[in-house]
Amino acid sequence: MQTLFITATGTNVGKTHTTLQLIEAFASKGLLVGVFKPIETGVEESPLDATILLEACQKVNKNFKNFTAKDITAYTFPLPSAPFCADIEKTINLQRIIEKHQELSKLCDILLVEGAGGLMVPITKEYMMINLIKELEAKTLLVTPSRLGCINDTLLSILALKTFDVEFEWCVNLHEDSKSFHEVTKPYYDTVFPQWWSVEEGLSRYITQFRS
Repeated sequence: MQTLFITATGTNVGKTHTTLQLIEAFASKGLLVGVFKPIETGVEESPLDATILLEACQKVNKNFKNFTAKDITAYTFPLPSAPFCADIEKTINLQRIIEKHQELSKLCDILLVEGAGGLMVPITKEYMMINLIKELEAKTLLVTPSRLGCINDTLLSILALKTFDVEFEWCVNLHEDSKSFHEVTKPYYDTVFPQWWSVEEGLSRYITQFRS
């Protein structure tokens, strides 16, 4: 079993969108795909992102058929904020997240783990999302935005991943400012990262490389 952690430069970048594409792509290659959303905030009743991911997973993995959205999460909180801030009662137990990961891992060939926010989002006072990636020993896919200013966000996230010695790939979700992206951002990526790819065009090649 392998774990792929999907993270981003921040919130509302396209983690869920990308994870949905990955579920379909890995399943098309004959792999049994599972999903895990360790923490979701902004949850009043049922976790929205986890629900979307679970519904897609259930179409390709019968082992998740009888699960509810909360079965693929470790913690949910009503406040839409970083987990540390949303966890008002300070209930987060990191071991519970690890155990849930181990539990879901037994039900699939590859477990797609979707983070919350970006790499340096605090889960506890001293434990960030990137620490969880490291502890899970997960391969990582960093999703970056196409909006103006994304170069800075991309470079900072890449620096963090390298600093923590995390094995990763990164891609661009061509969504915001997608028309101007080719003029204001793409020239830099083409020059410095000539192998960069987008969610819309590079997933098939990434899946092939990931399996090799």
